[in-house]
Amino acid sequence: MTNDLTAEIAAAAARLIVDEGMDWGPAKQRAARDLGMPRGALPGNDEVEDAVREHITIFHADTQPAELRALRELAAVWMARLADFRPHLTGAVWRGTATRLSNLHLQLYCDDSKAAEIALLDRGVDFDVAETRGSKGRTVDMLVLDAPCPALQERVTICLTILDFDDLRGALKPDARGLTERGDLAALQTLLDTD
Repeated sequence: MTNDLTAEIAAAAARLIVDEGMDWGPAKQRAARDLGMPRGALPGNDEVEDAVREHITIFHADTQPAELRALRELAAVWMARLADFRPHLTGAVWRGTATRLSNLHLQLYCDDSKAAEIALLDRGVDFDVAETRGSKGRTVDMLVLDAPCPALQERVTICLTILDFDDLRGALKPDARGLTERGDLAALQTLLDTD
């Protein structure tokens, strides 16, 4: 019974993620609430990712590949611009589940947490500062900006999470499915070349 509940929540969350651009955590909670399900039945991220892939295959197979490529190309541009900060792409754009509604997430590994802010200011890039949870559960700065994406003919939100240089150790370990959570510019270029 619980597997059926979590599968139903995962499918509803996938629709919210893909069709409305919601983040995963809030999408799972809203899906459970909308379905009148208990919070204890929330699916794990792997189950939601499977549901997202299925939803894309059924409803967006004709548009999603081009949207994903456009976002990955934009990521490559920004990763090259921010090369001094060892950028790594993560999230839906890295994992291949992004659509035009997805944010682009880059992790920057810095010796000095303010260096990325200074570099953006020097280049005349407007951004907001927010906070998010880092991989070790502590609060870290996130710089949020929007940039034009010519291929999509719209602007895309780019989230730059500022991490310590030491956090780069172990950052490329694969998960239980053998997939990495992030990749550097060379790894992204390999994805673009194989598409």
